[in-house]
Parts: sequence; structure tokens; C-alpha cells
Amino acid sequence: MAMHGMRGLSIFISDIRNCQNKEQERLRVDKELGNVRTRFKNEKGLTPYEKKKYVWKMLYIYMLGYDVDFGHMEAVSLISAPKYPEKQVGNIGGTEFAESLAPDVQKLLLSSSCRPLVRKKAALCLLRLYRKNPDVVNVDGWADRMAQLLDERDLGVLTSSMSLLVALVSNNHEAYWTCLPKCVKILERLARNQDVPQEYTYYGIPSPWLQVKSMRVLQYFPTIEDPNTRRTLFEVLQRMLMGTDVVKNVNKNNASHAVLFEALAFVMHLDAEKEMMSQCVALLGKFIAVREPNIRYLGLENMTRMLMVTDVQEIIKRHQAQIITSLKDPDISIRRRALDLLYGMCDVTNAKDIVEELLQYLSSADFTMREELSLKAAILAEKFAPDLSWYVDVILQLIDKAGDFISNDVWFRVVQFVTNNDDLQPYAAAKVKEYLDKPAVHETMVKVSAYILGEYSHLLARRTGCSPKEIFSILHEKLPTVSTTTIPILLSAYAKILMHTQPPDQELQNQIWAIFNKYESCIDAEIQQRAVEYFALSRKGAALMDILAEMPKFPERQSSLIKKAEDSEVDTAEQSAIKLRAQQQTSNALVVTDQRPANGATPSVPVSQLSLVKVPSMISAEDHTSTNQALSEENGTLRKVDPQPPSADLLGDLLGPLAIEGPPGATVRSEHNAVSRLEGGLDAVDGSAIVPVEEQTNTVQPIGNIAERFHALCLKDSGVLYEDPYIQIGIKAEWRAHHGCLVLFLGNKNTAPLISVQALILPPAHLKMELSLVPDTIPPRAQVQCPLEVVNLWPSRDVAVLDFSYKFGTYMANVKLRLPAVLNKFLQPIPVSAEEFFPQWRSLSGPPLKLQEVVRGVRPMPLPEMANLLYSFWLMICPGLDPNPNNLVASTTFYSENTRAMLCLIRIETDPADRTQLRITLASGDPTLTFELKEFIKEQMVSMPTAPQAPAAAPPVPPAAQPTPQAPQIPANDPASLLADLL
Repeated sequence: MAMHGMRGLSIFISDIRNCQNKEQERLRVDKELGNVRTRFKNEKGLTPYEKKKYVWKMLYIYMLGYDVDFGHMEAVSLISAPKYPEKQVGNIGGTEFAESLAPDVQKLLLSSSCRPLVRKKAALCLLRLYRKNPDVVNVDGWADRMAQLLDERDLGVLTSSMSLLVALVSNNHEAYWTCLPKCVKILERLARNQDVPQEYTYYGIPSPWLQVKSMRVLQYFPTIEDPNTRRTLFEVLQRMLMGTDVVKNVNKNNASHAVLFEALAFVMHLDAEKEMMSQCVALLGKFIAVREPNIRYLGLENMTRMLMVTDVQEIIKRHQAQIITSLKDPDISIRRRALDLLYGMCDVTNAKDIVEELLQYLSSADFTMREELSLKAAILAEKFAPDLSWYVDVILQLIDKAGDFISNDVWFRVVQFVTNNDDLQPYAAAKVKEYLDKPAVHETMVKVSAYILGEYSHLLARRTGCSPKEIFSILHEKLPTVSTTTIPILLSAYAKILMHTQPPDQELQNQIWAIFNKYESCIDAEIQQRAVEYFALSRKGAALMDILAEMPKFPERQSSLIKKAEDSEVDTAEQSAIKLRAQQQTSNALVVTDQRPANGATPSVPVSQLSLVKVPSMISAEDHTSTNQALSEENGTLRKVDPQPPSADLLGDLLGPLAIEGPPGATVRSEHNAVSRLEGGLDAVDGSAIVPVEEQTNTVQPIGNIAERFHALCLKDSGVLYEDPYIQIGIKAEWRAHHGCLVLFLGNKNTAPLISVQALILPPAHLKMELSLVPDTIPPRAQVQCPLEVVNLWPSRDVAVLDFSYKFGTYMANVKLRLPAVLNKFLQPIPVSAEEFFPQWRSLSGPPLKLQEVVRGVRPMPLPEMANLLYSFWLMICPGLDPNPNNLVASTTFYSENTRAMLCLIRIETDPADRTQLRITLASGDPTLTFELKEFIKEQMVSMPTAPQAPAAAPPVPPAAQPTPQAPQIPANDPASLLADLL
């Protein structure tokens, strides 16, 4: 009977599919629905299997889009059938089914007369209905009911209710604030094992499922600010972290690790103190070293998530060796997690080591991983390359080792860099020739080599083996081995070589013309057109130089590699509360741009323009703050600044939750500040200018020192810019060459909306800034994210201002805040060897490219502390270059749109007998940059408390009119003169 029924269902589905048109299908469906309706009327004669079959038919017809207005009760009757197969068929239903069933389920859940087992099932059923149709739970009415359910003493009902609460708060946490303290009490009760029945204790762990769900609920709420609640939670989390270890019992391990890993996520959400974060990383470090693969996987995955937390990356770096070992694990899932972690933890300090490890691993990696491995190695090389030549080396190695897995985007990108950086062109041409000399060359290598040698092989003409004939011969040897997609590139290279060969070489010309003649009849249209046109152009003689001139610079564009990585990255873990909160919200803002140069002068533009393509040695400013140690405060004292982790990618961490206030930082006060040219002058931007519209006794006062917050953000890239009782404005930023990407986090701290919200950017002349529109209203306890794009045009210490206002109740608050888009954000430290340093130092022969000044009133500090201070400005200390151990030599690179990437060399001479004075010598290829950077360093070095009576410094003369400083006399027997006398 069962086989006959199944056969009948298959025949019906087959008949529907074989209908010639929609009309035939409708007739067949109507006939079947009539048959089903008749059979249901004679329900007593139906077997359980026939009931299932007809419900299946109705479901299939409904899926085809036809209305089915009967059969509801037949489906419900299957739920109460004695056998599971019938129950399973009844486990279907749509929005209407959920709406009709939900009221009865709610009554059962809230009824005190029902058995706990029924209430537990009712909670899970309501959760299922809510997922199908969220409207079945009225938000206004359920907030108090959920709080009531959390008082339940039966842990079974409480666990099921907590599952329902997780779903509710994930969609709308504002309505369930009353549940938060009760969740904290539940978590505390479980952690202390207070009043937990034995049947809910799993291998000595009090209800691990309820612990996990409670912490998950708490993560959907904004960061808890109440000090007592935070203290309680940290005590509970500390107990969880200390009480977890790997044991032999697998079941206990699974339960304890479920609690532990959720606790780690909760610690990240609470933005715990650095000590607890260190403890978490140390615990994960133990897990990634055990034999059990599941534990290693979870350890690597959670360590990757911890990269989102401020101040943790440096701690994670301590486990770099073990993570690299995991890259060679037999389990491919562990290898993938290790690759993700290495990719995320990479910054300028460890990029070379990590990329070299990836290159070594590439040769033995699974074929399934090679494409992802190659892509991530290419991105890391682009983001953190210390110099362009290293970047070219890495990409060429990638193509050589894994050419089949290298997309066109990779070699397109290296071509862009070579085209836009004149100094790189001879090196790249020589390098690709070395690879072409190998007996076996991948076709992708032939493509990039043909392009580069076609454009720039003439730069190698004087080198042995690099004459035009020899270059042509090397390329032409590869022609028989390549596909039709590469031949056009080779033909272009031949035409370029012919054009660059001056005076013309008749033999080479005949060889290339013969090739063009051969391909003039090629069936491929692209090859044929190029051959015909190049042959005709090459007969134009000297005019060929203009027609086939060198390719122009590429326009500015986002890296396609980084975009490709962002699109392909998929987190296999469940979408967490952190990710849901981090989703970008729609925002808008008003923008005012001022393109007038500072002081009315035109920006200085050296002969060599800065390349328009993003230079690969771009380092996020978050990276360079990773080892920042000291900042100069307004009074000149030094304060430690916690390091910042780099981001895994350019924008990924900018959309995270609102940053918590970091430690007070430094004062970077510009002597000729652009703000002074704005309406209101410096006083208008002091941060304390909050203006109530109406005269009231209670005014809106800021929380914390606004100046200190600004100065801290000048040397780190996440933190609170401004806070008052109603709003918190946080910043997360990422800097890459002359580009910056900031996100302003506007968080409403209250249960009432903020209205009439306005944001106006007042940029200095040297910055192009674009802020998206801010919504007019910020909902209660909501956060608005406003991306702000910054482009640096030329060197300047002027600062931008955010003019921000909002209305709360009867008050209109207005505040003008300096934005931390300052000079050092556009620096990148670069190590320089003696062979590179001294020729550059010698070539910059004095003012205005090289300036020297004696600075007095410096706070005495040991030399290592001064070195850390310089590094916090994004200057790289170059040890061993100065023979005097009391001196420091540093180097950095400055980026702006209107200048090329400028190398800056710095020398700091100290006097061991008098640490309150020093001499700064700074040299660069741009006079404005030299002056501005010297003044910036001087401002940071000067200690205000040592000279409290000193008058305020007058604004300096603009660089164009700056008088030439007189260099102090250096004694002939001074060992440091070995450096200074190289002028």
C-alpha cells in the first residue's frame, strides 16, 4: 500500500512537470485538489500513510503557487499521530499557521498551572514560530513577560526561555533592558554553583547550556557601564577562565570549552582590562598547542576573533611560532584557521617573516588552499611592504611558485605599482628578466614580464645581456609556449622594443616585422588587429616614438585584491552578536571643503609627482601605534600609551562597536594652526565650547578632558573623542599612505532620542575630507556610524574641526572638536641601511631641505625612552649609523597627494651632561615637509613644566618666507661630526 501511494505521488509530480503549458498544469492541479478534498471528507477510510501522501501533494501544489484553502486540520492531526513519520510531515507551516498557533503557545508558556515540561516545550515552540514570523511576539507586551520568565526556578524552563530571549534581543535589545540585570544574576548563580539541581550539573559543570545562552544574551546589549555590574561580571568571567583546563574526559571538555569560548567572546565585548585580555590569549595559546584537533581549531578561531580587540595583537604575536606550526597541520580546517590568523595578525613588524613563511609553505600546500594562500600573501605584501622592491620580489615568487593559482588581479596590481613608481622600473625589469632566463616559466610570468620589459627594458640597455636584441630573443623564445591571450601582450612588447631601439637596428626590425606579417592573418581578431596596426605604425619612423610612448600613470583606485579577499572571506562560525552589532548603518552628513592653500601659498610640488596608485608600503596608523610607548601631554610629561593592533583588512574593524575611552594621551599643539583661521579661532575648538541654546541653570558638561582625548587619538587610532551625559563620540581610523578612513561612532546613551543632530566638517586647506550625512535623529541607546574619508594634499600641521550639535529635551548642545588627522598619520617608518642613508644625507646639502635647531627645555629622559617616543611619532630608529652612542638617527616616509613619497632623515643629538637640551637635524626632498616635521618633533619634545613662565610661541613664518636657520658650530673633535660633516 505504501509503495502504491508513493508511486501515485511520483506520477502526480511527473504529470505536473510534463504539462505543455500553464493552462494544462492548472487543470491537472484543480483535478488533484478535488480528488484530495473528496478523500479528506471520507477521512475514516484513510490510512496514516495516505494522510501523509495527500498532505505532501497539497504542499507541492502550494509550492507551485496555487492557493490551497483546506487541509489545515488534517496537517494538525498528523502532529498528534502516534508514529514519528506522521509527526514529521506535520512539522510544516507558514506565516498564517504561526499566527493562529502563537496565542495558545504563549498562554501555555506563561501559565503557572502547566507542568514545567509543557512550558519548556512551549518556549521552544514559540521560538520556532518567532523565527518564522517575528510579528507573533508583540515587543511592547513581551518585555515584562520575559523578565518574569527569568525569575523561573526550574532550570529546564529557564533554559528554554533564555533561548527565546536570545532571539528576541538579537532583533531589538532596546525593549529588553529590564532583562539584563536578571541575566547577570543567573550567570552569577551558575558560576558560583548556587542552588543548581544535580540533574542540571553536567560533569561537575552547572548547566553549561544556560551559562552559554546567558552570556550570549548579554553580548547583544551595548557595553555595560555600571561599575558594580561590570565588577560582578569580571569576577564571574575570571572564575570561568581559571577553572577551565583540558582533561581526558571528552564530554567534560566539550561542555567546559563551550562555556570558555563564549566567555572569551563576552570578555571581548566588555572590553576588559589588558591583564584579563592577556590571560585570555595565554589560555588560547595553550589550546593551540594540544594534540586534540578540535581544541586547536577552536583556539585558533577564537584567537582570530580576539584580533578585533584593542591592545591584544602584540600579545598574540608571542604565539606566532606555534601558529606557523599549525599551518602545516594534517587537518585542512586547522590550516585554514591558522592562515586566517596569520593574515589578521600581520603588521609592519612581522610582515616579512609571515610572508616568507607563506611563500615556503606554498610549495607544499594543498591545491585547495593555494589560491587563498596566494591571494592573502599578495595582499600582505601590498599592505605592509617595507619597500617597493620587496613587494615586487614577493609577487614574482608567488607567480613562480603557484602560477596556476594566481589571478590576473595580482599581476595587474604589480604592473600598476611599477608604472607609477619611476625608481622601481629598472629593478622590476631586471628582476623579470632573471625569471625569464629559467627553462620553465609560467604563462602568467610571461605576461607580466612582457609588459614590464616592453615598457622599461630600455632602462637596462647598458647592462650585460640586456640589449634590445637579447631582450627580444628572451621574450620570443616563450611565444610558442603561450596561449592566444598572451600573444597580444608579446606583440605589444615587440613594438615597444622596436620603438626604444635608437638608432634603429635593421636586423631586429626585420625579425619583428616578420612576426607581425605572420600574425596579420591570424584567426583571432585581437591578435590580427594588433599585428596589422603595429606593422603599419612601425613604418612611421620617428613618429613611432610619440604613438607608442610610455604608458601614463594609472589613476587612483581601490585595490582589487583587497576587495576580492573581502568578498571571498566567509566565517564558518555562527554569526555572533559582535558581528550583528558591527553591521554598518546608513548615515549622512554635511561637508564643507576648503581648497585654499594655507597662508595663501600654493602647495609645494617637487619635480617628481607622487604616484597615484597606492604604494604597497602602506601601513595603517594602527600598526605603528602597536609599539608606541610614550606621549607628550600638554604639560610636557610623558605617559605610557597602550599599543594598538592593526586591522585585518582596510575597513573591516572600522565598523565595530563604539570604542571605549583609552588612556589620556599627548598634546600636539600646532603653532600655526589652521583652526586659528576658522571662525572662533583656537578657543572655538578647545572642545569645551558647548553652547546651550536656552539659558538654563543646568548646562551640558563634557565628561573627561577633551584636549587629552584628542591628543591621545593623535598617536593611536581608536578611542573616545568626546563624551557628555547624553552622547559619546568615538573614532576608529585606518591610515594608508596619503589616505585615511575614519569612522565616527555617535552613541546615544539615554532612553530618549537625540534630535536635530548636525555634523559639519571644517577642513584645513591641505586635507580633502568627505563625511556621509548623519541622520537627524539618533534613537535611544543606538549608535550611528559615519564614515569620513581623508586625503592629504601636502605637509601641514593644521587640524580639521568637527562642528557637532544636537538637541536633547529643551537643550541644544554644540561642540567644536579637533579631529586627529594630524601630520604623523601620513608617515610610515622605514628602515634605512648605512649604504642608503649616507648618500641621501649627503645629497641634501642644507637649508631649506636640511634644517637644524637646538631645542631647550626638553624633559630629561633616558635614550631608550626617547627612542620609544620617536617611534610613537612613526619614526624608525636606525641603530649603528651614528658613532656617538648618545645620538639617535631615524627615518620615515611621508605621503601626500601632491608630492611623491618623500624619505625623511632625522638626527637627534643629546648632551649626557644636560638632558634638557638637544639638537634636531632633519632632511627631506621637500622644504615644507622638512620645516613642518621638524616643528612637529620639536613641539613633542619640549617640556612645558620646565619653563612655566615662558611666553607663548608666536606663529612661525610660512615655509616659503622662513629665514634660513644658522647651524650651531660643531667642534671638530666631536665624534658626531662624522655624520654632520658629510654635507
